[in-house]
Amino acid sequence: MSAAPEAAPAGGRTEREVAQRAVLRTLIIAQVLSGAGLAAGVTVGALLAAEMLESTSAAGVPALLFALGAGGSAVLIGAMSQRRGRRVGLAWGYAAGAVGALGVVMAAAIDSVPVLFASLLIYGAGSAANLQARYAGADLAPPARRARASAVVLVATTAGAVLGPQLAEASGALVEPWGLSALTGPFAVAALAYGVGAAVLALWLRPDPLLLALRLGARPADAPPVDAAADDDQGEPRWRPRVVGAIVAMVGTQAVMVGVMTMTPVHMTGHGHTLSAAATVISLHVAAMYLPAPLSGVVVDRWGVVPTVLAASVTLVAAAATLALAPGESLIPIAIGLALLGLGWSLGIVAGTQVLSTAPPLANRARLQGRADFFIAASSAAGGGASGLVVAGSSFAVLAWGGVAMAVAVALVAPSLRTNVTKRQNVLPLDRFEG
Repeated sequence: MSAAPEAAPAGGRTEREVAQRAVLRTLIIAQVLSGAGLAAGVTVGALLAAEMLESTSAAGVPALLFALGAGGSAVLIGAMSQRRGRRVGLAWGYAAGAVGALGVVMAAAIDSVPVLFASLLIYGAGSAANLQARYAGADLAPPARRARASAVVLVATTAGAVLGPQLAEASGALVEPWGLSALTGPFAVAALAYGVGAAVLALWLRPDPLLLALRLGARPADAPPVDAAADDDQGEPRWRPRVVGAIVAMVGTQAVMVGVMTMTPVHMTGHGHTLSAAATVISLHVAAMYLPAPLSGVVVDRWGVVPTVLAASVTLVAAAATLALAPGESLIPIAIGLALLGLGWSLGIVAGTQVLSTAPPLANRARLQGRADFFIAASSAAGGGASGLVVAGSSFAVLAWGGVAMAVAVALVAPSLRTNVTKRQNVLPLDRFEG
């Protein structure tokens, strides 16, 4: 079946361009809301678990459950998006995050640890949807601007992520009159933010970016492209090695970031820094993850994926080495190391996202993206869990040097991300890639 040529609406813009503008507006609103939902709950998750279980050793359980829930949900969201579109998949993820957040509040009210753990697992779906929204931002973008489009969606998370923790104290005061722990207040905020985000997507993410891209790309393999953005609907020849390389690069980037970042506050407080100082450094780190995303997108679109992954590796090496060598009592080098760690993550994730948003055929692109995010979430769980064991058995410096080694390994993946595709007319038939 051949797609009808795109009509040029008023102003000379194609249907794809008009739809892309509307999609990005909706995604930005939803990302601000979901950022607040994610950060509000994560801020006090460890404290709530320690309070309910009356043990500080349980403080790491929420992070593990978030990661496991996010990984499983990423696969479901990807498969759902492939079948029914991004609107359904992402709205489901945000709605599940809202249900999980409400479940945490209920668990605290009835003092049920099993309900708490189950709710934290479901709550991870919101995190998965938040991360997968970057792919929706790239569905309709021209290949030359696809990295920047996904980066715009990522950076929108920053506003909510900064706002969420600031609401912790105020929201706690609101729920205390109901006989609830003040620590459940941020989860009530998360439920509201995720719920509104789900409604925004369900009502306004129209046309659905993935379904429209599929419709505009439904043409014979030898037909001329409808426009530049539709030119990759069948994917790249021999795309599988690039996709595997991109997933490995993102997994390595995520593992370095989470592993080192998780233990930095513990390292700081152990050397006499205040909790406020540790929180400030982590806030700087989070800002360095998301705020430079548009710059990372420009780097990918202008210079390519391979140079960007190499830049991510070098930045992560510099970050981990700085933290390994910095005296524990010195705040500034630690802050610089965490900021570099965030920037390296931004470069690596945006570069990998570009490959997964371009190389696979549209017929199974969203499904593959969900599976990729499963591995990213799994690396978060493994990195966070292993970091505590490494520090307990040796030192923070040893953990940081391990991050250096893993960051070097990310650079070794870069050659697999090269592509020799120069003529899009030579793409292979879609049925060669299905299944």
